[in-house]
Amino acid sequence: MPEDSWHAARLIPTSGINGAEEQERRATSALLAVMSAVREFGRAITQPYGAPAGSLQTFIEVPFTLGDAKCFPDGLIHVTRGQRQWNALVEVKTGSNDLQAEQLDRYLDVAKEQGFDALITISNEIPPVPGQHPTGVDKRKLKKVALHHLPWSEVLTIAVMQKEYRGVADPEQAWILGELIRYLEHPRSGALEFSDMGSSWVRLREAIGAGTLRATDAVAAEVAARFDALVRFAGLKLGRKLGTEIVPALNRRELAEPATRTQTLVSQLVTTGAMTSALQIPGAIGALYVTADLRASKVVCHVDVGAPREGRPTTRVNWLVRQLAEAPETVRVESFAAYSRGPGHAELLKSVREKPALLIGDPSKELKTFRVAATSAAGAKRGTGRGSFIDSVLEAIDGFYVQVIQNLRPWMPAPPKLRSQEEVVEVEPVRSALVSTAISSQDEPQIRPDAAAEPVAVNAEEPVDREATAEQEKSATAPPMFN
Repeated sequence: MPEDSWHAARLIPTSGINGAEEQERRATSALLAVMSAVREFGRAITQPYGAPAGSLQTFIEVPFTLGDAKCFPDGLIHVTRGQRQWNALVEVKTGSNDLQAEQLDRYLDVAKEQGFDALITISNEIPPVPGQHPTGVDKRKLKKVALHHLPWSEVLTIAVMQKEYRGVADPEQAWILGELIRYLEHPRSGALEFSDMGSSWVRLREAIGAGTLRATDAVAAEVAARFDALVRFAGLKLGRKLGTEIVPALNRRELAEPATRTQTLVSQLVTTGAMTSALQIPGAIGALYVTADLRASKVVCHVDVGAPREGRPTTRVNWLVRQLAEAPETVRVESFAAYSRGPGHAELLKSVREKPALLIGDPSKELKTFRVAATSAAGAKRGTGRGSFIDSVLEAIDGFYVQVIQNLRPWMPAPPKLRSQEEVVEVEPVRSALVSTAISSQDEPQIRPDAAAEPVAVNAEEPVDREATAEQEKSATAPPMFN
């Protein structure tokens, strides 16, 4: 029998999963067990929520009594460090199942009665803004108990980064964490990737094409939130490949008020038929902006690059072109001059390589910023697969990072050079040819042109006394004494 047909034994098998309930129970047990077995992974999950660095224990389906009824949260995390204890209930959903507000309200009440610190929910729902919860709950219940959410894609990202980049001290624990990664990456685990733009996707595209979309339409807010969630998922996926944490590039107001961010996208949709989001990549020259133009069915990725602060305009353009050696010729390059308004000068990279002066409008103006952009076709389908919008966005982001962003470096001025002694040239001071005709107390005594010549005796027969003459000149040029 050939060994190719043999199936390796797995610590967390996906075989035998029958139905959503079994899928949910197995995913919960696998995750919590690995959290307690692999200390670094358990710490990476709980540390952002305020848990101390201590002994971590996990339990599943712990019974609690709330009034006359019994509640069975999917899991419980218990962390102790000295006299301090930290406890969190866990609620898990897999597949397409969403979290239920009523169920979360009961678990928040249980956590408050027991004096627990938090309720952590895990599902395939991806909030558009980090820290935002996908399910609305009574805010009054959050005064004593914190509510946190982890998408399964983020759990997988944390596991991959811990094993592949941050490291696990014990080799056996590293193998256990690898088994969890294998399980979560399997389609039957229920830890799905972002795979649907929502039921409002088709209606939104039709409204944009007909020009009937309004800011009050519910379809606009739903698709805008899903687009932000898609870009966040793309950042998590790219972060697993790069071994770094990639987060959405949002301002303070958008982070504090997620509804503001959604309203901004809705206004952009109604006005231009496009949506723009951005990712902040550590070490990159700038944020990666993604614009989905639904009217033109295009996906545009761009990054803004600061131009060198010295050199001629052509030199600054060539500095950028040299770094875009691996970028395709269809990339668009745009230049912006200092103190100028309106659009800059834009050309395709193919033309700029041949003639850098195409990006220079007025040579007397200083080039301040460049924008490098790549355009690709956007899919129309709401799901995944060939011709889907989701896959077209993911491919555009990954391709733009590989071909453009990872090759760009910010400009740095050259350090000053120390001059050698051979290069130091003494320059004699140059006397000004212009002499003031006004007499000043600061002027040196002037000698008559006839007196500056060789002393000549009045009587040619008498010899010249040079020492006496020198004494006379000395007494004549010395400044007078102040009595």
